[in-house]
Amino acid sequence: MRRQTLVAVRSVERGDAAAWLRLRQALWPEGSAAEHGRDIEDFFSKRALEPHAVLIAEDQNCRKVGIAELSIRPCAEGCQTNRVAYLEGWFVVPEARREGVGRALVEAAEKWARAQGCGELASDTQPDNIAGIAAHRAIGFTDVGTIRCYRKEL
Repeated sequence: MRRQTLVAVRSVERGDAAAWLRLRQALWPEGSAAEHGRDIEDFFSKRALEPHAVLIAEDQNCRKVGIAELSIRPCAEGCQTNRVAYLEGWFVVPEARREGVGRALVEAAEKWARAQGCGELASDTQPDNIAGIAAHRAIGFTDVGTIRCYRKEL
């Protein structure tokens, strides 16, 4: 049986930078601490193009246990509108998973998206991320397909 953790979700503040960095590194380990740190500093200095907003979840012991990074895109796979809120990054520490933290983050993201005038929220995950796929489905996301992305260096 899944237990529910009391969690507070709010916009990230400069004092959360170290926790955000730790959570971001866990979500995207391929990036260096220096790269993530620059992105975080750019966000707080308002130099970043995205994310547009970052939400952080704290448990009842004031531990930072999750983040959601949000943007607005002109389109997203499977969406019908030209202003789509996008869940660019969503992470909950393993010890707080299946306790409602991810759901609380996405509910707060939905509220933020509505306040931005968006009628859709989109997201993605790697095709082999079974836990991520299950988490998206558990909170009501609909699978709209799988794509392979390519690049060519010029």
